[in-house]
Amino acid sequence: MRAHQPLALSAVAAALLMGCGGSSDAALPQLSAATPATLQSCATLASSLALPDTRITSAEQVPAGPLTLQNVTTQAPAHCLVKGKMKERTGPVDGASYAIGFEMRLPVEWNGRFLHQANGGLDGSVVLALGSVSGAAPVAPGLVQGFAVLSSDAGHGAPTPFFGVDPQARLDYGYQAVGTLTPMAKNLIKSAYGKAPDRSYLAGCSNGGRHAMVGASRYADQYDGILAGNPGFHLPKAATTQLWKAQQYAKVSTTTDSAGQPDLTSAVTPAEFKLISSKIVAKCDALDGATDGQVNDVAACQAAFNLQTDVPTCTGSRDGSCITSEQKSVLASVFAGPKNSKGEALYTGTWFDPGIAGANFASWHFGSPATRDAGAVAFIFTSPPSSVAAFTAIPGMQYALNFSMETDYPKMFATNTTYTESPWSYMTPPNEADLGTLKNRGAKMIVFHGVADGVFSPLDTANWMDRLQANHSGKADAFARLFLVPGMNHCSGGPATDQFDMLAPLVAWVEQGKAPDSVTAKARGAGANVVNAELPASWSANRTRPLCVYPKVARYNGTGDVESASSFSCK
Repeated sequence: MRAHQPLALSAVAAALLMGCGGSSDAALPQLSAATPATLQSCATLASSLALPDTRITSAEQVPAGPLTLQNVTTQAPAHCLVKGKMKERTGPVDGASYAIGFEMRLPVEWNGRFLHQANGGLDGSVVLALGSVSGAAPVAPGLVQGFAVLSSDAGHGAPTPFFGVDPQARLDYGYQAVGTLTPMAKNLIKSAYGKAPDRSYLAGCSNGGRHAMVGASRYADQYDGILAGNPGFHLPKAATTQLWKAQQYAKVSTTTDSAGQPDLTSAVTPAEFKLISSKIVAKCDALDGATDGQVNDVAACQAAFNLQTDVPTCTGSRDGSCITSEQKSVLASVFAGPKNSKGEALYTGTWFDPGIAGANFASWHFGSPATRDAGAVAFIFTSPPSSVAAFTAIPGMQYALNFSMETDYPKMFATNTTYTESPWSYMTPPNEADLGTLKNRGAKMIVFHGVADGVFSPLDTANWMDRLQANHSGKADAFARLFLVPGMNHCSGGPATDQFDMLAPLVAWVEQGKAPDSVTAKARGAGANVVNAELPASWSANRTRPLCVYPKVARYNGTGDVESASSFSCK
């Protein structure tokens, strides 16, 4: 099977632009560097600060010490923790209480910068504001680097989709919470340090990456640097595609769950995904010049690997050494992406990459449709939303299997007198290929995406970068750059060098004009702060690789240690 190849299609034009390490535009303004300051007040903030529509509920000094977020423990500096709520109200449709909950962590020794930590999933909880915004198990999150960090629940107090019945909560989740929180946070910082932030950054992964992408379009006047990881910037389409995937996998599922619904995990087993992954490696490993168990040249791999001929077809029972012709048909369809009865593409397909053997990849394909995606589509990405009673009356898998890409899919573009803005409008960046405001004020943007993301298509992100380049006369890399991460699943995981820091390079680009041509990424083998159990045994525990500016890929120099990034160049 031959997959889409935007890398190959754009390579000639892009190589002309980037052959010397990226184009530059002397007309773009250069922003000055932030200057440090020391915290002036903490305990008095709750009582002395008066901000519109804002209630500070607490402000307390936190000594230097460990903070744990998502099983990663980090030694954080002494800081002030401020908690509060904005825009408290009662929903007119459901009578529920709503507010934009937030916390800010303000380091005693501040680097002069504000970091808006955009969180993932359905939001709905105020995640610890540590600033862990790039790569797996970060070793130097934003707070450690000295940023004042903001985290919020994006306007609803539970990580469930039912807030979608409230029109304003929909808009807050989509984009307005960022617009509401930003001036508040800057005013709070000014009260705490005696000056407003010199530079402001918006960053996140997954839905947080979507928030960042939307911010680059809607709030470019408020942020100097944007960092978007595995961005779900076309989230309504991706979520409906998840339901469609469930329908495809159900065709080859061999068992059912306790509710009598198809058990999608039986459609393609871990052993079968591992088989396919090994065949991808066999065909594509050496395309970057090194036989090292890692596929860097994803574009060439799509032409080199053929699902139909390179993976054995079962003639007997499924034992992990083959897949059936029916499975091949389903997988070919899933990787190509959904189309309607007119043949129109409804969401971008994705790439074959060894990372499809990752547990995270499978969880998005098999576990997420009946849980996260069914509810999100029913309440947040459909107008009007479903009723709670109707939705909870059937299993989530049944909702997924009943969903029609012909008649239900178009509801993401619908409005009515209560829901006056469509889900597509409030969830996506308007004019996504035109970032003129960001560019013209000297702001910068970095996007990264795991090539084996199981929910948001990295091909969709690459296509967006191609359009951005075209719209900005081939000079978009002067202010925006995309880094693809081979093997990485959704924000982390998979057989990948997935530990990296893109926040510091973004700051250097914004404030010093040092455009990043590559970022060094590390494998999380034995001795890492969080070990990645999916690393191949043949890899060094400390393998490093350069992540390259799209469309370049890391290629072996021909000599040197294949475990070291210094032996590879972006070409």
